[in-house]
Order: sequence, then C-alpha cells, then structure tokens
Amino acid sequence: MNPESGYRGRFAPSPTGPLHFGSLVSALASFLDARAHRGTWLIRIEDVDGPRTVPGAAEEILDTLGRFGMHSAEPPVWQSQREAAYQTAFEQLVTAGFVFPCDCTRREIADSLAIGHTGHHTGHARHTTLAYPGTCRDGLHGKPPRAWRMRVPNGDAAILTFEDRWEGKQTQDLASEVGDFVLKRADGEWAYQLAVVVDDADERITHIVRGADLLDSTARQIYLQRCLGVPTPAYLHVPVVVNQQGEKLSKQTGATALDTGTPLVALIQAAQHLGLHPCETGSLETFYSDATAQWAKRFAGLGR
Repeated sequence: MNPESGYRGRFAPSPTGPLHFGSLVSALASFLDARAHRGTWLIRIEDVDGPRTVPGAAEEILDTLGRFGMHSAEPPVWQSQREAAYQTAFEQLVTAGFVFPCDCTRREIADSLAIGHTGHHTGHARHTTLAYPGTCRDGLHGKPPRAWRMRVPNGDAAILTFEDRWEGKQTQDLASEVGDFVLKRADGEWAYQLAVVVDDADERITHIVRGADLLDSTARQIYLQRCLGVPTPAYLHVPVVVNQQGEKLSKQTGATALDTGTPLVALIQAAQHLGLHPCETGSLETFYSDATAQWAKRFAGLGR
C-alpha cells in the first residue's frame, strides 16, 4: 500500500468475542478497498463499551486478522485509551449549545413513544415514531441527569443526504426518525456515535467501509462531523451476513469463531458474499491480488 495516495481506511471491531464470519466480511471489504486505492489500512479496537468488552478478545481478534493476512499499517487505536479526546469533543459541543441533559429512563421514553397521535396508549411503540420525543429539551423534571443528548435541528436542516458507494443515495430525517440522540450514557460510558466520529477525525480516515447494519447511524455521524467542524469520509456499507433465521450473524445469534487453520477457505467465502469470485487455489498473496483487482474494477471511479 502507498500512504502517499491519501486514502486512509479502517476496520473497527468490538472485542465482545472472537472474530466470526460476519466480521470477516467487513474486514475483508475494508482491506480490499484500501488495497485497491493503494492506501493505508488501520485497525481500531472499539472497546468504548466497557461492560460488553470480553478480556483477551481484542488480542485474539488482532491475532486472527494477522493469520488471515491483514495487518494494520499503524499501531491499533484502543477507544478505552481515548477518554480525553471524547471529553474535549463533548465540551466543544456543550459550549456550542448542542448538548442537553436528559433525566428520562428507557421505560419513560418507551411509554411516551407508545402514545398515539390521539393520546391513547397503543401498546405498540414500534408502530409510532421511534424518535426521542424531546422530553428534556427545555429542562429537567426534578431529577438528576441520566444521560446527555445531542440536539438535532428541525425542518429541512434535519434532513441529511449522502451517497453510499454500495447502497446509493441515502436520506434520513434526524428529527422524525432519530430525535436527539445520546452522546454520554447513564452509566457514564461514551456513546458509539461520538467516539467513532472523534476517532475517524483524529485518524484522518477518508473512507469508511463497514456492514450495512451501521447504515442507519451514518446520518447522525455526518451531523456530528459538521457540528465539530471535521471532514466527512466517503461511505460504503456492505450487505451483512445472516443466519438461517434471517438474523444478522453475530455473537448473540450463534456466530462461531473463525478457523485460523484454513484462512483461505473463509476468505473465499467472504469474497463471494461481496460478489467477488477470486481464484480458489493458491496462496493468500494470490487471493488478495486477485480479489483486489476485482474489487477495484467493481468500484472504479466510485471512491473519493
């Protein structure tokens, strides 16, 4: 890879268990995109959610990636070591008037969302808006703050549109579809949305390639980038891997650890999930050369 190309991409796994096939697909896509652009590929350990972090999982993930031929061009960044950076960004947003405290419990928010437009309880919150209703926008209600939320705009200013390199044009109305979202949780942990934006900016990430399960988060992250005055990367969201029940493959839905003894087998399957058809014989070097050429041809001219 050639750092002089200006391209900087990353793979950012959460250390909640060993690397599984679904994560391998995202890792491979980001790695091939960086290779195709002759850019820099980085690894970030997203362990900002302390309660979900499994001891030793991050080291196991890094070892597995190495056995599959994927190595970070720079030392991996660990979110758990970046408290000061998140605090600085948070204070910047507070000073600019974007942040407000919220004393609502999850139950209270769910109950408010389950109220239909007529004022009668529907019992089905998912059949009404899922957006935070703005309960604490104008002040707390006699209770200490549980979380801190990012104030989103109303009207046309709330509509975020971006071009996804895989999914095409995307539009989301932050006000009606999301509402004021959490930056710091009730347990004191930083929310993923803030951490990922700060990390991508500090690492000068130009291209983000990840699973389509994170597509819904992108508009919030672009809004945060604008409020913090940092660049917006190019985005590409690949199809997620699902199990036989149609659920996203994850540790919670029974995903098993990758077999590091036969990396080429899993890599070929991951490439096929991405619509590529690399040679099924040879070495890792041959696989990556073939898969990179196919990826470059498929996405030629779509990168930034």
